[in-house]
Amino acid sequence: MRKATNDTDRCVACGVCALQCPREAIDIYRGIYAVVDVSKCVGCGICEKACPAGSVKVVEVQDGIK
Repeated sequence: MRKATNDTDRCVACGVCALQCPREAIDIYRGIYAVVDVSKCVGCGICEKACPAGSVKVVEVQDGIK
């Protein structure tokens, strides 16, 4: 199973990933960084391609837990 994850240290909270996510699985937390709701994420990779900071990555997870 693939899910998106975000490196909060690299994230610039621009919101591009959240705007591009077709499942509305990403929110910007207090204008600081993106947070992925893994229960909504289907691992499509659109957010990873859209992220200008390279902080969003789609990774393999086991049982929905990274």
